[in-house]
Amino acid sequence: MSQFEKAFSTFRKKFKKGILWIERIPPSEAKWEDFPSSLHPLLKKYLETKGIQKLFSHQKQAWELIQKGANVVIATPTASGKTLCYNLPVLDHLLKNPNARALYIFPTKALAQDQKAILREFNKIVGKDFLIETYDGDTPSDLRRTVRERGRIILTNPDMLHTGILPHHVKWAKVFENLKYIVVDELHTYRGVFGSHVALVFERLKRICSFYGTRPQFITASATLANPGEHARQLLREPVESITESGAPSGERYFVLYNPPFIDPTIGIRRSFIQESARIAGFWIEQNLQVIVFAPSRLYTEVILKYIREKHVKKLSGDAELRGYRGGYLPKLRREIETALREGRVRCVVSTNALELGVDIGSLDVSILTGYPGTLASLWQQAGRAGRRNAPAVHVFVASARPLDQYLVYSPPYIFGQSPEEARINPMNLFIFMDHLKCAAFELPFLEGEEFFGQDISEWLELLEEDGFVHHAGKRWHWIADAYPADAISLRTVSSDNFVVIDISGKPEVIAEVDFSSALTTIHPHAIYMCEAKPYHVDELDFEGRKAYVRPVQVDYFTDAIRYTHVDILDVFESESLDNREESFGEVKIQEQVVGFKKIKLFTHENVGSGELNLPEYRMHTQAFWITFHRDFYLSWAERDDIRQTMLKSLSYLFHQLAPLILMVDVRDLSTACSEGEGKGTEHKFTPRIYLYEIYPGGVGLAKGLFEKRYDLYERAFHVVSSCECNSGCPGCIGPHPVSGTFVKNALQS
Repeated sequence: MSQFEKAFSTFRKKFKKGILWIERIPPSEAKWEDFPSSLHPLLKKYLETKGIQKLFSHQKQAWELIQKGANVVIATPTASGKTLCYNLPVLDHLLKNPNARALYIFPTKALAQDQKAILREFNKIVGKDFLIETYDGDTPSDLRRTVRERGRIILTNPDMLHTGILPHHVKWAKVFENLKYIVVDELHTYRGVFGSHVALVFERLKRICSFYGTRPQFITASATLANPGEHARQLLREPVESITESGAPSGERYFVLYNPPFIDPTIGIRRSFIQESARIAGFWIEQNLQVIVFAPSRLYTEVILKYIREKHVKKLSGDAELRGYRGGYLPKLRREIETALREGRVRCVVSTNALELGVDIGSLDVSILTGYPGTLASLWQQAGRAGRRNAPAVHVFVASARPLDQYLVYSPPYIFGQSPEEARINPMNLFIFMDHLKCAAFELPFLEGEEFFGQDISEWLELLEEDGFVHHAGKRWHWIADAYPADAISLRTVSSDNFVVIDISGKPEVIAEVDFSSALTTIHPHAIYMCEAKPYHVDELDFEGRKAYVRPVQVDYFTDAIRYTHVDILDVFESESLDNREESFGEVKIQEQVVGFKKIKLFTHENVGSGELNLPEYRMHTQAFWITFHRDFYLSWAERDDIRQTMLKSLSYLFHQLAPLILMVDVRDLSTACSEGEGKGTEHKFTPRIYLYEIYPGGVGLAKGLFEKRYDLYERAFHVVSSCECNSGCPGCIGPHPVSGTFVKNALQS
C-alpha cells in the first residue's frame, strides 16, 4: 500500500462521521498522435527538450483545425495540455512569418505572467529577438514602447485591452496590421456581467483590426462547460469549432462529499464548515502532502489560514510554509507565493477562487473546497487544481449550512451525474452596451449604416449626440466629448475605483487593495481587516480619497458588516396574479447602506459585540423578480406578526440560496430583500413581499429567468424543507431564523 493509499484510508476512518459520499474517478490512459509533418524544426527541438515525443489527440485535432483557418474552442479538463493546443500553431506561424504577431488574452495578470514564463523557455531555442512580453498595469513605462514595436507575442488581460490598448490603437498600428492570432484562455470565466463586457471589448477589437486590414483567427480554451461552442460564438460573434474530447491521461481521483457533523441535531446546528475545512487540511498537512484550500471569501481565507497556522506551523519541517493567496494582496507578494508553490516549499495554500484558474502552482495532492463555489464548472475547476497526469489525488467538498450546500451534499447525482452549467452573457444590457458604444466611437468614427455587435445603432448615436458625446458630420459620427470613456468603465465591478489599505503603525505603507463593491463591508471604521492572517484595525475610511488607514492589533475576533436594504418598484414588465399571491418581474430601485457590524470570536464564532455605523448609501436601478403575498394568505401563516415576519425572511433566504441551481449562476450574482415593518397599527399598510434582485445596474437577464422558472424554484424549496432532518427549521433549510420549518413548508405547499 502506497503512502497516499495509507493516508486516504486513515482519513476515511478519522472523518467517517461527516463523510456522506466518496466518488472514485478511475484513471485514464493517454491517446497519442505523431507530430504534424509541417511542424517547424525549432519547435520539434523545443518539444524534445521538454521530453515531449508525441501529442495528445486533442492537441493534434486543434492543430489541424487551426491550420484550416477555423476559430476553435478547446474545452477539456484541467491539466490536459490546453496550453500546447494554442502555443504550437501560434509559434509555428510566427517562426515561418517574421512580421506576424499574436495577442494572448488572460482574465488575470497572474495567468499572463505564468504563460510568459512558459513561453520564455522557448526563447532559449530561438534567441532573444523573438520578443514575448506582458502588457498590463505592471509593465514599466520604458518597456511599453518596445512591446508595441517589437513584441511578437503580447500577453495582456481584458481590462488592459479595454483601457490601455484599444483607445490608443494608433500606437499599436504595427501590431494590428500584422495580427494573425488572438488567443483567449479561461473562456469560462467570461460569463454574466464580466462576460457581457468582454464580448463588447472583443467587438471593439475586431472593429479596429478591420480598420487596419486584418481579420485575426481566434483560438480559445475553457474549462469544461455544457455549451463551450455556443458560448464562444456568443462572445466572439464568429463561427467556432469545438474540441471537447481529451486525449490526456489522468490519475486516480477520490471526490469526497463531507457534511460537518451535528452539534445539536434537534435544532440542526452543525460544526462550523470553516473549522472543519481547517481540520481536514491539518490532517493532510500532517501526512506530508501538498494541500490547497479554497475559501468562500477573502475574509474566510484569512480566518482559515489563521486556524491552520496556529495549530500546525510549529510541526512543519525545514522551510515548509503555510500561505494565503487572494485578490487584494500586492503583485509582488502574489508572485512570491506562486514561486514558492511551484518549488514545493508551500505545504498548504488557502485561497479564494484567485487560484481556481490555470496559474502553474505545481503538483498538489489534495484540494479542499470550503462551501459550494457557485457553479459546477467552478467546483470541478477548483477540484482539478490537485492531481496532475498520473498522480492520485483527493478532492473534499465541505458543505456549509446553507440550503444550497445541503441540497448538493445529499444529491451526488447532481454533481457527478450531469455536465457543468452553460455560461450565459447578455451584452445587450442597456448600461453595458451604451458604455462600449461610447468607447468604440472614441476609438474610431462610426460610418452611417454601420452596425455594432450586429445592431443598428443609428438611434443610439442620435441619443449620444443629444448628450454631447458625438457629432454627426458628412456620413460619420465623430467623438467630441472631453471625457475618456474607457477609463470610467470597469469590466468587473460597478465602479472602477479601488481602495488602498495603508498601514500607519510606522512609516505609511500600502499593504493591500479592496474593490469598490467590497469596501464598505470590509474596511469600514472599526473593522478588523486581515492580510496574510494578520489582523489590522481600521482607524479611518477616507471614502472620497479611496483610502483606509489601519494598524496591526492583537484581537481574538473578526468583524462582519450589517447591511440594510430598501427596494422600490419602478416598473412591472410581466406579472401573474394567483389566488394567494402575485408574481412579478420588472425594474426596481435598490438603496443599500452598511448600518453596523458584529464582532465574531475566532474558533467559537460567538457574537461578542457590535457597533453602529453611518456610511454613505449606495443606490442602484436593476431588475428583480418578486412575490407579493395576498393579505389573507399571509395572515393565515401564523397568529403572531413576529413569526410571520420571520417566515418571510426564511422564504427569502431559501429562494436566494436555491436560485443559482435554477439559473446556473453564482449565488453572489443575486441578492434578496423582503418587506419589513409589520407591527401594531401597521397591518393595513404592510405589504408582504419577497424580492430577488440582480446585483448589477440594469440587470443581465437573471430576474427574467427566475420569473420564467419560478415553479421549479418553489419545487426545490419544498424539497429542501421537507427532507431536512431538523425538527423546527435550521440553517440547512430556512436559514438562521427561529421559526418552525413546518410553518414554511405549509406556506410553500399552498
